[in-house]
Formats: sequence, C-alpha cells, structure tokens
Amino acid sequence: MTVALMWEAKAAPGRGAELLAWAGAYELAPAPLRRELFRAPGEAGDRVLVITWWEGSYDAEVPELPDPAPDMIARPVHRWRFEALDAV
Repeated sequence: MTVALMWEAKAAPGRGAELLAWAGAYELAPAPLRRELFRAPGEAGDRVLVITWWEGSYDAEVPELPDPAPDMIARPVHRWRFEALDAV
C-alpha cells in the first residue's frame, strides 16, 4: 500500500521564494518514494505544496516536513494524509 502526505503553507508577504526554496531543500530521512513541489503565486500570498509518497499503510510512521520559521508563513501549515486506491 502507498500513503501520500500533502503539506501546504501560505508564505508571509514577500517570503514566497524563500518558503519555496526552504520546502524544496528540506531533506527527509529516509527519502520518500516520490516527492513533488508546487507553488501557487498570487496577490493574496504565495502558497507552497509538497506531496510525498511512502510505502506503508495509511497510519504508517513516516517523516513529515516540519513547520518553517514562524516569520516565513502567514498562517499555520496544513497537512493531509491519503492512501492510494486501486482504480475503480
């Protein structure tokens, strides 16, 4: 089974590039099976999304991205966990 973790943060004003660089450079140990990095630039503030895939059950203990420095974000980080399903 595969579990996917989603991590999303909204950058503080003017800190979008820094947040994106921080999220992209943060190393998880062990490394995930797959990792993707996204950004959504906008007038309301840049958002950064990281999705990681791991081998294991829905409740498997896997490393997660922590919260960045408080002055880098405009609100608390959002996190979601999903399990992969076979196509219906």
